[in-house]
Amino acid sequence: MTHITSTIVAIKTTTFIIGALITYFAWKAYRRTQADALQPLAIGFGVVTVGAMLAGVVDHLVPVNGTYALMTDSALTAVGFAIILYSLYAE
Repeated sequence: MTHITSTIVAIKTTTFIIGALITYFAWKAYRRTQADALQPLAIGFGVVTVGAMLAGVVDHLVPVNGTYALMTDSALTAVGFAIILYSLYAE
């Protein structure tokens, strides 16, 4: 079980690092170009990234059923994707 837990932590950490880099570069592009669509794009990626990380924290550190971690991840992913979708249609 420890091997699986370590693997999950490594995958979540990798997801967080890549998501943080995507968020950073999207925000940097927004600041450089002032293109209105890039701001919600960066925020959307940030929400998805935070959701993935928060789900890992809930799953490993909070003494609740693992279903809550899955619900946290799914809810924040849906919100983040909705923000990203909005950014693709923003003028």
